[in-house]
Amino acid sequence: MLLRASTCERLHCFSPVYVPARRLDRSRSSPASVYKLLRPSRQDALTSTVIASAPITFRRLLPPGDPAAAQEIVTDLGLHERPSDTPTAAERRRPYVVLNMVSTLDGRATLGGRSGPLSDPADRALFHGLRAVVDAVMAGAGTVRAERYGPIVRDPDTRRLRSQRGLREQPLACVVSSGLAFPPDLPLLCDPDSEVAILTSSRASLPETAARVEYVRAPRPDGSLDLDAALAELHDRLHVGTLLCEGGPHLNTALLSAGLVDELFLSVSPLLAGGGLVDARASADGGLASTGSTGGEPPLRILAGVDFDPPLALELRSALEHDSRLFLRYRVRAGG
Repeated sequence: MLLRASTCERLHCFSPVYVPARRLDRSRSSPASVYKLLRPSRQDALTSTVIASAPITFRRLLPPGDPAAAQEIVTDLGLHERPSDTPTAAERRRPYVVLNMVSTLDGRATLGGRSGPLSDPADRALFHGLRAVVDAVMAGAGTVRAERYGPIVRDPDTRRLRSQRGLREQPLACVVSSGLAFPPDLPLLCDPDSEVAILTSSRASLPETAARVEYVRAPRPDGSLDLDAALAELHDRLHVGTLLCEGGPHLNTALLSAGLVDELFLSVSPLLAGGGLVDARASADGGLASTGSTGGEPPLRILAGVDFDPPLALELRSALEHDSRLFLRYRVRAGG
């Protein structure tokens, strides 16, 4: 299951503006890089308009304030420091956990099986900004496989900034997996600079990889993964104080059901996708015929698996806007 676009799809943190210039190198190797101008050809001199990059700014709706760029916004969150308004990590014996998800206005988390079509440069800027201020980034094995996860932070400048903040240059990549079934060419495991923690109930291990791999084994008696124990080990043994979860929906539900989530960051795309439980065909009695989106399956949402009874209560902490897209930050209330 996948709920966020792959690293390569979400690299741009800047919006295009036009400037008089020359040819450019459209390198996508860094979310913070500005396009490099090259020596103009004679033809370029005749057509001297190109695209450069300018920082995206967000309107602060709640609490109100001056517009700000992604780096300022994520720095103000204080996730790279110990949260001041919650129990300390030592008291909770687990990391401070944040979910970061995207959906349409009508609740769809993917289009055509991917979250990439729901994203835009502003969403990608905050996506990468959040990765830059946490100790670890977690996703389910299905998301990691489908999105072809690679190094979590690619930009050298961002890595240096992490070091200045007292963080590891590269966040720990945490993968929740029951069967450890990964393709041998998965970029994350092929990267010698990446550190990976596999959270699993299995006793199996991966073949040798270029990445450094740790195992967090926390089986329950029924063979399932004890997420509470796994997160406690991440905190105690691997020194993870802040953990960003990027899905998928079953992992999100399991974390919330266990009371292991502190905040939800939700990017609301200004799109209506339709599909789902009903379609526009009138049934014999004049009603609407029930259908799924494709193949009889309902469309993915940010949660899947079980109903919360009663539903979990959230508290809105902040709201941003850019180009009709909303960026909402919620606190998960203790005890639901």
